[in-house]
Amino acid sequence: MHNQQQPGSISMAANIQMSKSSGFRLSSLAAAATLCVVMAGCGLAPGMKMEKPAALVETSTDQGDPATTVNIPITPIDLSLVRKLKAAQPSATDDPNASLYGKATPYKLGVGDVLQITVWDHPELVAALGQPAQQTRIADAAPGFIVDADGNLQFPYVNRTLHVAGKTESQVQRELYSELSKVFVKPQVTVRVASFRASQVYIDGDVRTPGSQQINDIPMTLTEAIGRAGGFATTADQSRVTLIRDGVTYHINMASMTSKGRSPSDIMLKPGDALRIDSRDENGVYVMGEVTKPATVIPMRNGKLTLSDAISQAGSFNAETSDPKELYVIRNGQTDTPEVYKLDARSPVSMLLANSFELQPKDVVYVDNNGLVRFSRVLNLLLPAINAGLTAAVITK
Repeated sequence: MHNQQQPGSISMAANIQMSKSSGFRLSSLAAAATLCVVMAGCGLAPGMKMEKPAALVETSTDQGDPATTVNIPITPIDLSLVRKLKAAQPSATDDPNASLYGKATPYKLGVGDVLQITVWDHPELVAALGQPAQQTRIADAAPGFIVDADGNLQFPYVNRTLHVAGKTESQVQRELYSELSKVFVKPQVTVRVASFRASQVYIDGDVRTPGSQQINDIPMTLTEAIGRAGGFATTADQSRVTLIRDGVTYHINMASMTSKGRSPSDIMLKPGDALRIDSRDENGVYVMGEVTKPATVIPMRNGKLTLSDAISQAGSFNAETSDPKELYVIRNGQTDTPEVYKLDARSPVSMLLANSFELQPKDVVYVDNNGLVRFSRVLNLLLPAINAGLTAAVITK
């Protein structure tokens, strides 16, 4: 007898064969889909390259309008650009602070000043010292004759009120001699300021002892004011000194003045001036990307910071992950007119350009990564999806 195969067994074998075929096709589809995801993910890699001809930036308005794309050109850092930037810097002849220069003049008396007046060989005037000696506090005036709120001075045997505000010591001495000569024969009169209280300037910022400084018979120059405030602090930026006078703000670069042969002592301060010295920490440069130590780099004491200085302080390029030919400087990033500069730093000669390219406060220095690092990071992001696809294929089998 011949063994006849049951119809049910034939359909079971066919189902098993179809199941294997379907599992194979499903695993193939999963692998293909995973490959497509990997290839598509390369365009979304973290640290993706900036466009060479231009960077595209999306901006939006405060009125809620849809975002628009702005085309920002990328300028290569070369010798012509370095020369152009240096030529744009103000020259010695174009000094915006020329109006601040002046010559020292004798001190002129003002309201609140205390005078010490001595008439020799007249003991009856020895006790005429004006107010009694108090000096219980630092702010208390020395004993003497105070210039009142009207700028006047009163003295024994002088039958009129002397207006002394705005006059020098020698002028007041001559007037007193003329008045006392009506009573005494050739009086010997000495006038000196015992306490300077009429005028002051205010110094703030990165100095050792900020506060108000009284103007006295020593000319109050810019260097004198900073010296009285204890000198610059270790974090002071000598290139960013701000002077406010009569509502007008002047920006003074003391380091640049010295390099051009101009002394900061030529700047004379006036009563009521406010002086501020910025901190270098407020004018840092952000170095990020594939460097050894991403950080905020502060400028030197003279306010200067070159691109090579910033890279050096950040520990130089990361030898394993960086792409030195993709070195970017983003400037004015928070404004409507950002600027992007690029340097190919693969050649040691290019660092000469980096040493001549001066950075500005709040610049962003970015070093891009190489292609292998981008692929590795994409792969790490997509590994969970790959594993999930392979697991589904195995389960289907």
